[in-house]
Amino acid sequence: MSVENIEKDLAQKMHQRVEIFQNVLNKIRAGRPHPGILDSIKVEYYGQLTPLNQLASIAITDGLNLVVSPWEKNMIPEIEKALRNSDQGFNPTTQADLIRVPVPPLSEQTRREHARRVAREAEAARVAVRNLRRDANQSLKSGVKNKEISEDIERRLQTAIQKLTDEKIAEIGQMAEKKEADLMEI
Repeated sequence: MSVENIEKDLAQKMHQRVEIFQNVLNKIRAGRPHPGILDSIKVEYYGQLTPLNQLASIAITDGLNLVVSPWEKNMIPEIEKALRNSDQGFNPTTQADLIRVPVPPLSEQTRREHARRVAREAEAARVAVRNLRRDANQSLKSGVKNKEISEDIERRLQTAIQKLTDEKIAEIGQMAEKKEADLMEI
């Protein structure tokens, strides 16, 4: 067990956890539509469920509509079906080789539900970061027990681990606050 490896590995894992949280936030729709809200939609493509963004380009037209332009025109019915069956309430319309997706404005109740989801996801991310801290601290304790590292190094690393944990938890909190503010903005 290398002291540098513990610290570097922990920093990498915590960074990945924050990125996962950011990806979750990107999928939660705030006031204005953006192409990322379609990231969770999967389309049946030659027997495989494939993310929509791998089958088509997605753009915003007038601030209220998304336009999906499939790369294979024979996929239009499948894409339209996947959009209609999603849990986001889309009602797509096909115009020639484009699919227009009007994005309805969020109701106050939907905004509050999304804000609660953001809070739940933020707490889950915080718990994951704390679990990573716990695992790293247990590795340090076993290192001291096995006489691989000294108690002084253990204390120094525990302080560094706690500092990194506090930074990542604060970062998650800031991301959640920003998303909640975006959600409540009309």
